Order: sequence, then C-alpha cells, then structure tokens
Amino acid sequence: MIGSDSKHDTMTKAQVVAQLLPSTYAPKETGASFAPTNIALCKYWGKRNTELNLPATSSLSIALPGKGAFTKVMLSTQAEDTVTLNGLSIATNTSFYRRLTQFIELFRKKVMWRLHIEIQMTIPVAAGLASSACGFAALTMALNDLFQWQLPLRDLSILARLGSGSAARSLWSGFVEWHQGEREDGMDCYAEPLSMQWPSLCVGILTISQKEKFLSSREAMLRTVKTSDLYRCWPDKVQRDLTQLKRAIHEGDFTTFGMTAESNALAMHATMLSSWPPICYALPETLAAMQQLWELRQQGIEVYFTQDAGPNLKFLFLEESKPLINKQFSNLDIIYPFKQRVG
Repeated sequence: MIGSDSKHDTMTKAQVVAQLLPSTYAPKETGASFAPTNIALCKYWGKRNTELNLPATSSLSIALPGKGAFTKVMLSTQAEDTVTLNGLSIATNTSFYRRLTQFIELFRKKVMWRLHIEIQMTIPVAAGLASSACGFAALTMALNDLFQWQLPLRDLSILARLGSGSAARSLWSGFVEWHQGEREDGMDCYAEPLSMQWPSLCVGILTISQKEKFLSSREAMLRTVKTSDLYRCWPDKVQRDLTQLKRAIHEGDFTTFGMTAESNALAMHATMLSSWPPICYALPETLAAMQQLWELRQQGIEVYFTQDAGPNLKFLFLEESKPLINKQFSNLDIIYPFKQRVG
C-alpha cells in the first residue's frame, strides 16, 4: 500500500533493530567506515511504510567512488553525544544533530553509552547529492565496526534504511538494486549489488548550487504521495524502467540505459510539479544545462542526465564522449564508477 497510515505501521524501528543485533557485544576503542554516495538511476520516491522507510517501489543506483562520507565513532565520557562535520562542531539544537542522535538511540538498549562522532563529507550536505544516504550508511557500518556486531551487509542495509531510505544502497560500489519487499517488518527490504561492470561509463556531476535545499526529500516525498494525481502512475513506470535498465546494463546498451534513466528522473519531477503546493527543485541554471545537453544530443553526442531532489544534475555518458562534453561543460566533475576506488 503506497503511503500507508500509522495504523499499518505495526512494527517500530527499535523492534527491527532488536531482531538483528546480537544479544551481547563488546565495543573496541574506535569504529570507522566509508560509504559512497549513490545516484539513483531508477528513483525511490514514495513509501509504503513511513516508520520503517519501506519504499513503494524497488530502485536502482550507481555508487560514486571517492564521493561520500567517512565516519569515525568513539565511546565518550560526555553527558551527551558530540558530533563534528568536516571539523566543525554540530550544535545539539540542529535538525542534523537530532536526526543523527535519534538514529543512534535505536542501538543503545539499556546501556546508556555516549558517542563522539566525526564525519568527513566529500559532497555538499542536503543539496540533492544523497548526503543522507552515504551518511547513515557510513554511520551504520562504523557502529558495526565499533561494537563488533559482525553483521552481514544485508542486515546492515536494513539498519541503514532506518536512518534514510536510500542509505540501504550506499554499502556497495557499482550498480545496486534496492528491493522494495513485501513483509510488514521490512526484513525482505534491503539492497544488494549487481555483478555487472561497465568500465567506460562516466558520471559527471554538474553542481548548480551547494545550498541546502528548501524542502527535504522526506517532506517532498510525503507531499507528492498525498497530493499528486500523477503519482498513481509512478509505480508502473518504475517497474518498467527498472526492467529496462537492468537489461540495458547486462547488454551494454547505453542508449536504452541513458534514455530510461533520464525519463525516470523527469517523471519523478513531474509528480512533484503536480503536487500541491508544487515542488520544483530546478533553478534557471538547471533548466539551461538541460537545454544545452539536449542540444549536444541533437548534434549526435550521446549524453543523458538524471536529477535527484535538488538543482544539481548528474550526466551519464561513455568515455569516448568525454572530450566533447568537457568542452561544453568545463566545470563538470567526471567520475569513472568502475575504474576508481570507492573509498
């Protein structure tokens, strides 16, 4: 059921955590992990259970090596958790701090330990580059390291999802599929990597703005599900696109791959535009870049884009097109997902 109400949310996050964590565990001095940001090619937009972040549809993403979050966690003697982001202390009255510590609270059980958390982000925060996804994935894996839970990645994917839905996909490199699942407890809702490699594939990040977006993805998603007449068509669209993308990846069919990813992104933003009040993350510069990209395609240069809940664009193209695309977009940050190290 899309956008379920609270009476259907029968299980809590704490109950899910209790099912997965070992009964006893001993912390070591420090835990640390890196998690790459992931760019959705077939989007996650809408939930069937808001408490557990269970998505209305499955989705497919690609990880960006070197872009993401490195998180270190240490037990602390302070009266409350302390958090730094890129070397700066995060105040306890910020939404960033509250959301992070609410997630940590799920794991405290009866032992009231406190943590010092150091986060280094190599991408802007809350600007539509999946900072929440890599942030909660890195934190989950760092906690697994600190407390020596020794949980399999599938279980860590479920736990990371409780912090941010798309964090379920940020535990791996390459292509990753997140299964929507059917169970009410979400134990069949996790991500797993696809085995296919595509060495010549490039992802170019076109940063339009690094400012925090005016509306969080979480709030935008809820509004879309509740008010958009177009949203009823979204699950069928995702199912078709997911099948086409996986087939295109398997066959190395870049045209179908790029067209499907771009179409999926535009459809997601169409549902937002048809919400009320309307939601539009694109800035004038975003639309100008789209037009410029479409002009390149008319000239025979095969390049496509995808856009998440923010103004920034991610270009998809093959290595052979890099010189011509770089000429038109000199500030493009070009990444080889299958040639660079993830962390």
